[in-house]
Amino acid sequence: MRDSTHETELPALWLRARSPDPSQRDAVTGQRLMNPHLLPDDLYLLGARFEKDMLHLAFSDGFAGSFDPQELLRGSVLSTGLPATRAWRSDLQRKPLYVWADLQNDEVLYQALKDFIELGFLLVNETPTQADSILHIAERFGIVRTTNFGDFFEVYSRPESNDLAYRPVALGPHTDNPYRTPVPGIQILQCLQNETSGGFSTLVDSLAVAEQVRLEDPEGFALLSRIPVRFEYRDATTHLVSVKPMVELDGEGHMTGVHYSPRLDDIPLMSQEDTVRYHRARKRLGTLFEDPQYELRFRLNAGEMMMFDNNRVLHGRTSFNPAEGHRQLQGCYVDRDGPRSHYLVLQRKFG
Repeated sequence: MRDSTHETELPALWLRARSPDPSQRDAVTGQRLMNPHLLPDDLYLLGARFEKDMLHLAFSDGFAGSFDPQELLRGSVLSTGLPATRAWRSDLQRKPLYVWADLQNDEVLYQALKDFIELGFLLVNETPTQADSILHIAERFGIVRTTNFGDFFEVYSRPESNDLAYRPVALGPHTDNPYRTPVPGIQILQCLQNETSGGFSTLVDSLAVAEQVRLEDPEGFALLSRIPVRFEYRDATTHLVSVKPMVELDGEGHMTGVHYSPRLDDIPLMSQEDTVRYHRARKRLGTLFEDPQYELRFRLNAGEMMMFDNNRVLHGRTSFNPAEGHRQLQGCYVDRDGPRSHYLVLQRKFG
């Protein structure tokens, strides 16, 4: 295979596994009927020829079939087919703001999903505010994930509650539920009522912050992506523990987000030197998370909601005074792959 800069040999094993022949793949599902893991490791090509824009290949294991060169080109790139992420700061020019009624149009939803995948969050106004409307809203984007908090949860001031989110205190930027495996991928928070002057919502893009940490302290960033951290939550009926690095990388080593919650984390026992090195990197990360140049701050009013990638975009809240009036939000979680699947399906129509 040749592009404008270099040639790449296509190994026989790679080619053989990509056969579209009906004897090798199910015609409906596209799933393999053979196991390429069991092919002989000394497999080689016996012959190759072009005929009517198709490549005909014969292999040493006795199989011969036709291959579409364009499909081979597409398969040579490890790509999800999704838009690339775009890191942002507080000076983000165009915020991804939509109206709920407009999102019933698939073409508008397609654009909104593109924004969400690129930026990691959406803002939606004029949403329905019945008792369980949030579940109907969530199903437009993906599949609701039930936790010990239920299908959805109510966020308002409750003394002696089992989480600080249900107190009127300020909440710094954090990841929800880092003690779960896997961590809830997407969170939706919808305002039902807000009679207080405080309680402003905040969002911070961890990709932008961590990139700055990586530039300033590459070794420190490497520690944050490698050293495991213990997260724990427990109440009368639930006890959850998860151990994972604070910075999340994908299989190609690219950063996808963080697990960040100073209320819940414990670093492992290390040497004094390693502890100080790790703490300095974590301290810088935390300082930038609270820096106004990275933070979006806004008030959610009744019928307004925010949806954000819980692994990538940290959320928080300023304190509020319950004596001023009632402030109530509803929240739920959606699996991370739901919006991505919707986007790829709609891309066939609008892309």
